[in-house]
Amino acid sequence: MTRVCLLGAPDVNLRYELLSRETARAALATYDLSEPFENALALDTVSVGAAVSLMNDLNWYLVRYVDDALVLDPSVSDEEWLSRDLAEEVRDGDVAPGETGGLLKMYGVEAGRLVEPMFVTRVDDAVPEYDLRDVDETVLVRVTEDEFGAGY
Repeated sequence: MTRVCLLGAPDVNLRYELLSRETARAALATYDLSEPFENALALDTVSVGAAVSLMNDLNWYLVRYVDDALVLDPSVSDEEWLSRDLAEEVRDGDVAPGETGGLLKMYGVEAGRLVEPMFVTRVDDAVPEYDLRDVDETVLVRVTEDEFGAGY
């Protein structure tokens, strides 16, 4: 199974915004929704392609209410997420799954919410420590070169 996680913008209630809109509600109706982090919505799809397709269907809402859209696919990694853009590149065959792990966006996890992402580069298979604040754990997101360079 491929997992999708939508991280809500700080000024919105993501679950309310998506489920109060008929089109988004219909697109999400067949999925079991969970909230792995504060103001986040997660669900399982059958593949990277299905995950990207769902995000494309929800794009109007993602642009307005979501800070980040992540994809976790076991064919790439069991623990590290892909950014939406990188998931599209993997789906399209533009990037091999094994070539996705060098550039990372690292979120801190504090009291069940994702905080202050920082961009890091994996060196010799090691990931630098998160140093923006003390956190309980971190979440790693593999990103494209463009996303890494933009630092957003």
